[in-house]
Amino acid sequence: MTPPEFPVGPYVPSDDLDERRRQELIDVLNNAPAALGAAVTPLNESQLDMHYKNWTIRQIVHHLADSHLHSYIRFKWTLTEEQPTIKAHDEGRWAALADSRAGDIGPALRLFEGLHVRWVQLLSTLSPEHFARAFHHPETGETNTLGRALGYDAWHCRHHTGQILWLTRNTLLEGAK
Repeated sequence: MTPPEFPVGPYVPSDDLDERRRQELIDVLNNAPAALGAAVTPLNESQLDMHYKNWTIRQIVHHLADSHLHSYIRFKWTLTEEQPTIKAHDEGRWAALADSRAGDIGPALRLFEGLHVRWVQLLSTLSPEHFARAFHHPETGETNTLGRALGYDAWHCRHHTGQILWLTRNTLLEGAK
């Protein structure tokens, strides 16, 4: 069975974030470490190396920690500088490094959890004006608001956790037949 490109649906950008919607997205980030942990905790070492398209589950876990660390820093830059140009990272090359390909996921899960605690603390203090602040992405040439970035980052959690859940449900169930 071919894995879907977007197991939780594609990302749909939106700058229309009222207080209720912002809180929903913050709640997704708050709950993301528990959801990711629940998805990977039952897996053994060989299962962590199952591929979802180009990356293994192990690489996806490391990618989430790496990517969300970048996102958190982008929020900090955008809150403390006037429309900063952020530093992009080549996620494919990062995922290809030995620590992502073969490293223990425990530290990545702990980083992801601690980072999300800090991030949610920060997000919970922000006003609508803060979410309207923007940064420039040098690769896409786009200017993104923190509100739009919040929507993307919440989707990103669900997207990669959804990949892991799809893979384990479909692959492990296939093996059980």
